Amino acid sequence: MTQHIGVKLINAYPMTRLAYNDFRGWELPSDENGSDEGYLVEYLDGGKPNTDRFNGYVSWSPKDVFDKAYRPVSGLSFGLAVEALKLGKRVTRTGWNGKGQYVILIPGDHLARSAGYGFGEAIGEFSFGSVMALKNAQNIMQPGWVPSQGDVLADDWKIL
Repeated sequence: MTQHIGVKLINAYPMTRLAYNDFRGWELPSDENGSDEGYLVEYLDGGKPNTDRFNGYVSWSPKDVFDKAYRPVSGLSFGLAVEALKLGKRVTRTGWNGKGQYVILIPGDHLARSAGYGFGEAIGEFSFGSVMALKNAQNIMQPGWVPSQGDVLADDWKIL
């Protein structure tokens, strides 16, 4: 078995187990405590909606399980922003004063193809590493962007 860690952006609404069952139109099983604290969780990263009242997939999570898996987000750490980049997401900082700026990760194989190279399989042919690129406020994509110390230590990153 291998370990995994996930990064998900969710909406959460405090809700008891009974309130969630009522919301879904379900009968509370007799062996469950309806006053258990928890959250209605709406997943924003895919999955078909399972109720017409939300755009994402909705489930219920007990409070203790939820508290171990999620933290309130006024923003993400840089490490979580990098994990989102690896998943193909665009990220930005609320602290940036340039409008419309964001960072993407350009995979090395895309760079190799655009430069007319293969994938490093030929003898002596080099391969390309992935790079971060900043789309700046002037609408210019700048490959090779390097974060500042302020960017790395900031907790105001968000996924676009």
